[in-house]
Amino acid sequence: MDILEAKEKVVKAGLELVKSGLIARTWGNVSCRIDDEYFVITPSGRSYESLTPDDIVIVKIEDCSYESEIKPSSEKGVHATAYKLRPDVNFVIHTHQKNASAVSFLGYDINMIPEESRNIIGSDIPVASYGLPGTGKLRKGVTAALERSDSKAVIMAHHGALCVGSDYDEAFAVARELEKVCGKFLLDRLEAVSGKISDNIAAVAEHIAEVSEGAKKQAQLFEPYTSERDGSTIIMNPVDGGESVRIDLKTGKEVAKCDNYPASAELHRAVYNKRDDVNCIVHSKKPEIVAASRIGGTFKPLLDDFAQLVGVTLRTGEYNPSNTVKTAKKVVRKLKGRNAVLVKDNGAICAAGNMYDAEAVEMVLEKELRADAAAKLIGDAKYINKIESILMRVIYKTKYSKKNETNK
Repeated sequence: MDILEAKEKVVKAGLELVKSGLIARTWGNVSCRIDDEYFVITPSGRSYESLTPDDIVIVKIEDCSYESEIKPSSEKGVHATAYKLRPDVNFVIHTHQKNASAVSFLGYDINMIPEESRNIIGSDIPVASYGLPGTGKLRKGVTAALERSDSKAVIMAHHGALCVGSDYDEAFAVARELEKVCGKFLLDRLEAVSGKISDNIAAVAEHIAEVSEGAKKQAQLFEPYTSERDGSTIIMNPVDGGESVRIDLKTGKEVAKCDNYPASAELHRAVYNKRDDVNCIVHSKKPEIVAASRIGGTFKPLLDDFAQLVGVTLRTGEYNPSNTVKTAKKVVRKLKGRNAVLVKDNGAICAAGNMYDAEAVEMVLEKELRADAAAKLIGDAKYINKIESILMRVIYKTKYSKKNETNK
């Protein structure tokens, strides 16, 4: 394939990944084979929305060497392996799609593939053993999965999925079909365990919340707001629409008289006053996140991007609009060292330096809690160990996030 054409296809694919929701932020990567010796791949830590063909890096299949000053994706070795083992593969996408990630804790391959899906994916879906992102161990696990199966989709344990095809269209068709198959896998398991029939994947998390002891104790509900620091004030906007409210950070009073002072104003103010690194808050009430907030307690990482973006654990605090100052402080303590905290029965506060990052935290949190519900439904989940979680969090905070900020 012509090099420029291959690069343009990769740029197009990156935009499609973002649009389709198959990735969050700059997670995932895309490549296209040029010939038997070379492929082109997305760069490391660059926003897909800003990519041009000049940013796409040419990499040698044999040894992953490259001559560009731009660093290629750290997962270039996984892509090279796919091209080596599959001569018919010309396009590879590595996604962090929700349903495939939700079952990535499985220690076994998925063999029950619906007949209509086999023509697209294959007769099974292998689950590659876990390795830290960008490591030889990760590549080794994917290699073994590709060698033992002719599937066009591989689930990467605790990480995401690898989807391959003869061209751009087939690779994306595989990714979309993989999401359907993994969703059906979970809903079939829900029916087998509980007798509940549903076509909504959030039903898995809702079922886990219903049978949980933590859900028996209920907290007071309040309206969710997003907010943004603006000098010595914060601007709060109702998630469901309505009038914005500007609040003084020091006093907690509205700058201009409003008809609906937010019940969560003290909670937002407490976060900003405690965390200089936080400038934006998204209060998420995604179904999986609300279900987890009903359960409460502490959640450990099943997905490595959760450990990176959110923290080594996710904790729960209870905010009472009738006792704002005291309970807000308790919730903020649960947020320490993290970018999200569950608020009992009220979803989660996702906090970051800008709205782009806060929304990415929400996306990753939703995906993690879908995986956690699936793990509780199926059982026998192995979480990422604490040392690896800490390592990923530190590397992300000290290197990757700063690089991404520079490239935006």
